Amino acid sequence: MTITLTPDTADAASARPDRPAYRVTALGVLRSEWGKFWSLRSSWVTLGVSLFLLTAIGAIAAATYSPGSDGGGPPGPSAGPEDAVGVALTGLTFASLAVGVLGVLMSAGEYSTGMVRSTLAAVPRRLPVLWSKSVVTGVLVVPVAVIGALAAFGLGVPSLDGQSISMSLGDDGVLRSLIGAGFYLGLVGVWGVALGSLLRSTAGGITVLVGSLLILPGLTSLLPASWNDDITPYLPSNAGQAVTHLHQASDSLGPWAGLAVFSGWVALTLAGAAYRLVRTDV
Repeated sequence: MTITLTPDTADAASARPDRPAYRVTALGVLRSEWGKFWSLRSSWVTLGVSLFLLTAIGAIAAATYSPGSDGGGPPGPSAGPEDAVGVALTGLTFASLAVGVLGVLMSAGEYSTGMVRSTLAAVPRRLPVLWSKSVVTGVLVVPVAVIGALAAFGLGVPSLDGQSISMSLGDDGVLRSLIGAGFYLGLVGVWGVALGSLLRSTAGGITVLVGSLLILPGLTSLLPASWNDDITPYLPSNAGQAVTHLHQASDSLGPWAGLAVFSGWVALTLAGAAYRLVRTDV
């Protein structure tokens, strides 16, 4: 039996693709970044370290607390009065460094290994990669940090029983402060992603992160008093940690206003990272 191809069928056969075409979707990129996170040991180990630091340091601070000691509250000039929440969140600064490093590794790590070329070849539009890395980091860090803050408070409550600063989870503002710590750390992780993508250097991203969170607040003390009072509350760490303070100092921002200011810092850095990602070669 002989099959004869007409011109129409011949054209259709030649136009038929050898393999099906695949579309790059936002959900597909998100799944890819999720898989990358769990495939790298450094990612989930760093996330676990942040949980350990937040929980263990808070529990130890509560167990060793004595009235008049400087053991409560997140560090910073805008920290509120000492209270049980401040003691439980003593490890907040150390945990923020861990999740910040995690964010930097999520983005800048691909530049150091050269894997970013393969990633952007698979996602030519580029920006979905940055958004997906940010979403994965934030979605993972927030619940883990909230669990760590609640665990630190729960473990510390028995140690503080009978102390003047003793509180329960149902007291006014306690739950807001502990959950706020989770959102603050989530934003720190996303900020690390933005810094790593903007600077394209693991060492550079970590240096800027540590300098902004730890060194910059101390340097503002060298400024004149009038400048210091106007600038200090708006620094990234001071603004973000305002949501974790049970009591607000007169020179600090309100809980949600501070979180909004820190979100602005994160959004600004993400915008710079997005611009460089689109406009420059890798």
